[in-house]
Amino acid sequence: MEKKKRIVIALGGNALGNTLSEQMAAVKITSKAIVDLIEEGCEVVVVHGNGPQVGMINNAMSALTREDPKQPNTPLSVCVAMSQAYIGYDLQNALREELVNRNMNNIPVTTMITQVRVDENDPAFNSPSKPIGHFMTAEEAKLAEEKYGYITKEDAGRGYRRVVASPSPAEIIEIGAIRSLVEAGQLVIACGGGGIPVTLQGNHLKGASAVIDKDFASELLAEELDADFLIILTAVEKVAINFGKPEEKWLDDITTDDARKYIGEGHFAPGSMLPKVQAAVKFADSKEGRKALITLLEKAKDGILEKTGTHIHK
Repeated sequence: MEKKKRIVIALGGNALGNTLSEQMAAVKITSKAIVDLIEEGCEVVVVHGNGPQVGMINNAMSALTREDPKQPNTPLSVCVAMSQAYIGYDLQNALREELVNRNMNNIPVTTMITQVRVDENDPAFNSPSKPIGHFMTAEEAKLAEEKYGYITKEDAGRGYRRVVASPSPAEIIEIGAIRSLVEAGQLVIACGGGGIPVTLQGNHLKGASAVIDKDFASELLAEELDADFLIILTAVEKVAINFGKPEEKWLDDITTDDARKYIGEGHFAPGSMLPKVQAAVKFADSKEGRKALITLLEKAKDGILEKTGTHIHK
C-alpha cells in the first residue's frame, strides 16, 4: 500500500473570517477544501492564523480591565490560548461534519492547544513591531505604558496601538502528543496563531508578550512531523515577482535558489508574502524530496495535483 502524503496546511486569515458569524460560514468552505485533500489520499495537519480573533479577545479583556479595576490585565499569551480553543471549536466541528457528509466516519478531529517556545534573547524582543489590539489616543497609550508596561506606536495617523515582538519559533512543546495523534490517523489542528509563545524558565514555561508568525510555526511543525508537503494558503493563486508592475510575472515552479534570489531583490512584502516564501524555502531545503506550495484555499487540491499554485523545491 502506497504511503499517504503527509501535508501541513497553514490557513490564512481569509479562511476564517473576521467576526463570529463570518468565521462560522468561512470554516465550512475551508473544511471542504481540507477534506478534498484527504479524499485524494493525503494525511493532513492544520495550522491557522488568529489575527482578527486574538485582537478581538485582547480588546474584550482590556475592556473588562478598564470597567473593573479589580480584574488584572490578561496576558497576550492567554489571549492566544483562548483564540486557539475558540477557532479550533468551530474548525473541528466543521471538519467533522464535512467528513461525516462524505461517509468518512473513521477520522477523529482534534484541536491541540499548543505552546511554542521562543528564545527570550531573540532580537525581535528588542524591536517589537507587530500591532495588536484597539487604537488609543496619545493619553491612553501613555497610561497603558505606565500601567501595563505596554510598548505603543503611532499607526498611520489612526492613533496609537500596542506593538509586540514576533520572535522565531524554537520548539513545539506538545510535538510528542501531536505526533502520536497524527500517527493514530487523527486530523489534528495545532499551533493555532503560531502557537502560544512561551519561554523556558527552569522547568517552568512562562507566557511571553509576543505573536509568532503562523507560517514559520507551520514550517517547524512540518519538519518535526516529517511532512512531504507544506501548503501555505493565502489570498492569491500564485506568487508573483514585480507584483503590481507592468513586468509582473506569476511563478509556477521555482527552486529554493530562485526564491532566495527573488527575496534578495526585494520582490516580496514584509508581513505579507515574504514570511510565506521564507517558510516555504526553509521547509523545501530541510530534507531531500520535501516541497512547499503557496496558493489559494480553493485551489489546494489542484495545487497538490500540480495544476496550479507556486511550487518551491530544492
